[in-house]
Amino acid sequence: MQVRADRVSLEGHHGTLLPPTSLTVGEGDLAIVHGEPGVGVTAFGLALAGRLKPTTGTVHAEGVDAPLTELVAVVDAPNVSEPDDALPLRVVAGEELALAHRPAGKDDVARWLADHDAAPFAGTRFENLAPALRTRLLTELAAERKGVRVLVLDTPDRHTSDVDSWAGLAREQAERGLAVVVLTATTPRSALPFTPAEVGAAEQPAPQHCAPPSPAAPLAVPEPTEELTESTDGVSE
Repeated sequence: MQVRADRVSLEGHHGTLLPPTSLTVGEGDLAIVHGEPGVGVTAFGLALAGRLKPTTGTVHAEGVDAPLTELVAVVDAPNVSEPDDALPLRVVAGEELALAHRPAGKDDVARWLADHDAAPFAGTRFENLAPALRTRLLTELAAERKGVRVLVLDTPDRHTSDVDSWAGLAREQAERGLAVVVLTATTPRSALPFTPAEVGAAEQPAPQHCAPPSPAAPLAVPEPTEELTESTDGVSE
């Protein structure tokens, strides 16, 4: 499965939100997309997820029969999918589990938080969570959604300058076989773990493939043939 964005652009009421941008990402791939701070990078993420219709260009999925809105989850997009800062973690987790059509009762949420090493923070206001914990939990909650095969992490660098905290998390999800796109805006290009794709570019570096190769199918072993026996008159049977 691959998602291909081909020269996608978006125009807003007051000008260009997103200049023509291309990207191809497949399962097990990790791509980093770098752009200027603002709405442009988020607009690209929403276009990848089928939540914004491009003004020009196309976005489509190959190798799967499902709409982009079901395949792609946008994580923590400012003013779009980011949680209300005033809510406690247990409420945010419950809402996300319900969105994923997972059990979301009080005990279910408590169990999920305990399984993800976050039980002590159940009552913590979301705005007070450590950035690494915030991004990890939102990413893992998004990955719980049925049918999701692509995660778009929207500018996790706006919460922290610690690149490793979100880069390692993104790589882990790609190693599990998901396609992962990380949108960045405030991190200098030189500080990113590898060469990023650029907002406004059509020719992009290939994403890093992180998933281990599928086990090779065992070679077919030919069935042993029965040895011909020599007849008593010297003619092989």
